[in-house]
Amino acid sequence: MGPVLAGVLQLLALIAALALAYRPLGDYMAKVYSSDKHLRVEKWIYKGIGANPNTEMRWPAYLRGVLAFSAVSVLFLYLLQRLQGSLPGSLGFSSIDPDQAFNTAASFVSNTNWQSYYGEQAMGHVVQTSGLAVQNFLSASVGIAVAVALVRGFARSRTGELGNFWSDLVRGTIRILLPISVIAAIVLVACGAIQNFSGIHEVGQFTGGSQQWNGGAVASQEAIKELGTNGGGYFNANSAHPFENPNAFSNLFEIFLILLIPFALTRTFGRMVGSLRQGYAILATMVTIWIGFTALMMWTEFAHHGPAFDIAGGAMEGKETRFGVGASSIFAVSTTLTSTGAVDSFHSSFTGLGGGITMLGMQLGEIAPGGTGSGLYGMLIMAIIAVFIAGLMVGRTPEYLGKKIGTREIKFAACYILITPALVLVFTAAAMALPTPGNSMTNSGAHGFSEILYAYTSASNNNGSAFAGLNADTQWFNSTLGLAMLLGRFLPMVFVLALAGSLAEQKPVPATAGTLRTEKPLFTGLLVGAILIITGLTYFPALALGPLAEGLAS
Repeated sequence: MGPVLAGVLQLLALIAALALAYRPLGDYMAKVYSSDKHLRVEKWIYKGIGANPNTEMRWPAYLRGVLAFSAVSVLFLYLLQRLQGSLPGSLGFSSIDPDQAFNTAASFVSNTNWQSYYGEQAMGHVVQTSGLAVQNFLSASVGIAVAVALVRGFARSRTGELGNFWSDLVRGTIRILLPISVIAAIVLVACGAIQNFSGIHEVGQFTGGSQQWNGGAVASQEAIKELGTNGGGYFNANSAHPFENPNAFSNLFEIFLILLIPFALTRTFGRMVGSLRQGYAILATMVTIWIGFTALMMWTEFAHHGPAFDIAGGAMEGKETRFGVGASSIFAVSTTLTSTGAVDSFHSSFTGLGGGITMLGMQLGEIAPGGTGSGLYGMLIMAIIAVFIAGLMVGRTPEYLGKKIGTREIKFAACYILITPALVLVFTAAAMALPTPGNSMTNSGAHGFSEILYAYTSASNNNGSAFAGLNADTQWFNSTLGLAMLLGRFLPMVFVLALAGSLAEQKPVPATAGTLRTEKPLFTGLLVGAILIITGLTYFPALALGPLAEGLAS
């Protein structure tokens, strides 16, 4: 079997698995967030934190809950790292420096999971399990909660109430993320991923010294890392490490986990707004972009440009031989079109155009299918923009799901789509203009610029993957990337929740003969076009200086 055919067959198997899980998981999540019953363990949690899960919140109260909980999470994770040297199970590692501790705390709480450290050489068992793994669950659950609040904004009328943040947070963690992660961890252990609390071991003697490895609760963290679209690896090599991702099956299973909830949430959306066809339209948009990017990535990486490529069967530099070009291409596209950031290959070693595809995937806003929750609410924002554009073309007040998109709503949507590009471009320009940040680049020219652009694209869009080649463990990058992650995560949530509150206050507008049918293929095409055009106009100059210049020169 040739490498191209193997890659295509893996893609088809992945699509089939996602299709089988789509309906039951989507319906189950809709039931979870629509139920008025609480599990016993959930009642204990509410009592412990002093929250009343039955109290409905308007958008300012919901937002305060999101921000307060996240601020406490950042502080807790920061202190845990600063105290690591005094904690049991630290494996002898010292406490984390202040700038790196801030960067890591901001990273994991914002669902970014950018890592400027070597995981196996910096973090002990306590920080990994009680800090990083816990935030993998909670940050993902926060994203889903905000998405559900926006869906309620479309589904409800004549009320500003969006549900209860604490109830949504706890239910998402206890009823969705935790049980699936347990099953996924068992599958990964069966594949060969490690799960222990062993110390540091010397592995053999080599020229110039010996090699040391430490164990850890890797399989359990790997499961929620992918399922929650987090991305932080237990080891520096991330999902290219055989302890995290042992073989071709585990690799495909991890891609399945990355895409599972973001795609299934479109079914949840359709179920909660009372129109499954609307969910299918959003799903079709996501799938079109995802398959298109995957096909384009496979083409760039399989294209032969010389004898070395012919012998290897494609651009194998930076890729694991146990995965190959096809599976690595699928993983790279899936992880950058979501907010995962896990990598099973080094994106810096991709072809110039291949590296540009990974960057463009993040710059779309990671909405195809995007992160857990963030992908759905990002896509719904783009749907509002597309409806507004259609309304301008026909001279009609735009409507979406029975709600008028007026001046207030379009301002919230416009502010949402402007935040992350501003963060990416401003921070990249500052890093390139100042003398010190440039010293962290391994490469010069277009590839060196791509390293900087990729870093701030990854941080501001809460992805977390790295282009490699950039030394980001400096005070400048730890501080500015940490700031970009926090602003890129929580400023958009302000406008999402404000939009949800505005929509929930409206009364439904009856559909007429002139209403745009947003469940039809025509709207899906309009939505795909709007996403690509808006992103292209925003980022094309920066991409032309980096990956496009490199790709055309090669």
